[in-house]
Amino acid sequence: MENDKISNLKIRLLYVAMLVFTGVIVFAFSFFTDKSYEAILRNTIVSVAIAGTVVFMLVDAVSDGQSRLLYDNNVVRNRFVVGYFVTLILACIFSLIPNVLWPYMSLFVMLALFSNTEIGMISGVGLVSISVMLEKNGGCGELFMYILAGAVAIAMFRNLEENTEIGIPTFISLMMQAVFLVAYNVLFLNRTFSAYLLVSPAINIMLNLTILLIFLNIFGVYVIRRTNDMYMVINDADFPLLVTLKENNKDEYYRAIHTAYIAERIALGLNINARAVKNCSYYHRIGVLEGKSKWDDVKHIYTDNSFPTEAMDFLHDYIEPKKNEPKSKEALAVQLGEVLIASIMYLLKKDKDAKIDYDNLIDSIIDKKVSDGDLKDYDVTFRELEVMKKIMKKEKLYYDFLR
Repeated sequence: MENDKISNLKIRLLYVAMLVFTGVIVFAFSFFTDKSYEAILRNTIVSVAIAGTVVFMLVDAVSDGQSRLLYDNNVVRNRFVVGYFVTLILACIFSLIPNVLWPYMSLFVMLALFSNTEIGMISGVGLVSISVMLEKNGGCGELFMYILAGAVAIAMFRNLEENTEIGIPTFISLMMQAVFLVAYNVLFLNRTFSAYLLVSPAINIMLNLTILLIFLNIFGVYVIRRTNDMYMVINDADFPLLVTLKENNKDEYYRAIHTAYIAERIALGLNINARAVKNCSYYHRIGVLEGKSKWDDVKHIYTDNSFPTEAMDFLHDYIEPKKNEPKSKEALAVQLGEVLIASIMYLLKKDKDAKIDYDNLIDSIIDKKVSDGDLKDYDVTFRELEVMKKIMKKEKLYYDFLR
């Protein structure tokens, strides 16, 4: 609890620093570039308003208890703040160079991946606006051009995963940036289209491509793959936490292992988040080690073992479902797997040689949940439910190994 208070204090200080730093640097830059007093005042007020809007959106993204930020950005929030600071300084410097060379497209993507789509977009719009205000003769043309190009790029990279092919998204983003640059020159600067007109867009594209490829490579290694690697560690049956469970309560350990197997098969069959399903199956009852079951009482077990944010979100939703919100397919996969395994283990405990009609058992489990209305809160269709049932019935040989 004390660590949470310290962490929240640090986050508040970071957000205050964003407001102060934005106002100070824009004020200083406006002053040293000999802007009029009216322009200095305007630039400072507008820049602080932009930073305030971004801070508000960051706070709102985590205000409901579950982060709406991408990846592990809820935990590593200084990542966005540092990115914002760097981009803010660049926004001021950009005002001193020709606006057709600003590599904002790649910066939009960076800000979005460090937060989420909405915050990345608003941050990008705000920073472009600062560059335009600090320009000697800034106008709406470059603002229009870079906002649209940034929006396209964010849309292209919003579902970035380890196995995502970035070739087509990169090509589309760069092509749209080039089109908007040419349109800006022709429509806003009234220049005649010629080969010479393509020189500045070509330089801009090369800058954006270089920054984008470097950033995506670093982001993939230190953010995306790090989460995947952590899943591989904690989803290993030899992970110390599971070993401790096995040493203290073998029944719970084998229940978790067998539930994870069935639930993972269901997840793979439905093409949903199998790694999160397996993780939730393993650890949602880990509180038995301390005789606890409530989320607030067991949360420290997950944080102490460095569980990824995504895994903790799934576990939180499974252990303490939110009222009036649909439960995920992943949660249902774990639920059905657990009920099925628990039922089989119970029957075999009563009679090791019992002949179990697995098809009938699975049908009765599903039918009971339907009749009791337990499935009405899950985001699942009847077709998906039938797929789950078929997958569970295919594993009869596995169930015999439980004897």
